[in-house]
Amino acid sequence: MAKEPVTKNMTLGELVKKHPESAEIMFNYGLHCIGCHMAVTETIEQGAKAHGMSDEDVDRMVGEINETIDKPKEEKEPTKETEEEEEETEVLNKEKKKGFLNRVLSKLF
Repeated sequence: MAKEPVTKNMTLGELVKKHPESAEIMFNYGLHCIGCHMAVTETIEQGAKAHGMSDEDVDRMVGEINETIDKPKEEKEPTKETEEEEEETEVLNKEKKKGFLNRVLSKLF
């Protein structure tokens, strides 16, 4: 089932909420305002024009966003580096929990 296409009339907030992967594309076009308070009510077109983008740039960016959201997410086989990173993250998280527990206990006793 095809996803509803993104249009330049969607608000930036709505776009990022529905398609967080679109943020990287907007950053690549110099549209860094997605975290701005105006992003909640400002359309993609309004935000882009406020940053000096032409109509063609806006259409190109929206097209690229639509191409990206229509692509099926690839399932990547874990690489040795990915597995090592996951193990390191797990160890760090355990250490943080131990450290937190030790800090709490030291304050109590």
